Amino acid sequence: MKKSIVWLASYPKSGNTWVRIFLANYLMNADKPVSINQVNRFGMGDSISKAYRMVGGEDADLTSVHVSVALRPKVLRGIVANNADVNLVKTHNICSSAFGHELIPANVTRSAVYIIRNPLDVIVSYSRHYGVSIPDSVAAFSRSDHAAPAGLNTVHQFLGSWSEHVSSWIEPKKEYPTCILRYEDMLGQPEVAFGKLVKHIGIPLEKERLKRAIKFSSFEELSSQEEKHGFVEGSDKTDRFFVKGQTGQWQEQLTPQLVKRVKKDHRKIMKKFGYLE
Repeated sequence: MKKSIVWLASYPKSGNTWVRIFLANYLMNADKPVSINQVNRFGMGDSISKAYRMVGGEDADLTSVHVSVALRPKVLRGIVANNADVNLVKTHNICSSAFGHELIPANVTRSAVYIIRNPLDVIVSYSRHYGVSIPDSVAAFSRSDHAAPAGLNTVHQFLGSWSEHVSSWIEPKKEYPTCILRYEDMLGQPEVAFGKLVKHIGIPLEKERLKRAIKFSSFEELSSQEEKHGFVEGSDKTDRFFVKGQTGQWQEQLTPQLVKRVKKDHRKIMKKFGYLE
């Protein structure tokens, strides 16, 4: 069994979709942007119900977390069965175990990319996307049992608290290397950040190709495409997926009390990644 999965991992609303769209454009290396609704051709998610039904049968009760977790090893083995050198797989799962099953097993993993974003900004985007109040989002981000329950097209996803999630992915692992990308660096120093990503995955780094892929995955381009054609990964809780693509939006959305709580609950990781003054 080939260790071919490159995990594109993040807490929800931290920039995972942006990274996947960039990679689609870099891999295509075309003279026009890849459609945002075709990005799934260049990788898949680890929680898509269709994949679990393929290995568990149409009668599998995927609303049951125990059923989906038990099927997960077969789903991952199915991904690597294509014998490709690299399989890009999006995940929001914590890098841990659930009910006796490793969520991110080393025996199928080539490497990982972890995208991190200031949790204060993540909370604002999360609240909007999932239709959850900001105070409730702040509370959820500090809960070890925080999860995304099974939906129409997805199985249960284990998140944990924001700090636990980050820690689980960035801890040194002997089994495979992990590339850490800050959302803020992707905005402020895109050629450096995305160049680092390309090198990590093992694709030849070409300067003009890099610039073009960055341009084709800019917020302006993605927002324009969504306005014209919609976005299949959008939420039914809001009319837009690509809303601002900025940093610091929390300053207008979070009360001082909520900001204080987030900083208190996640101080260690926020300080490590430069999110505290």
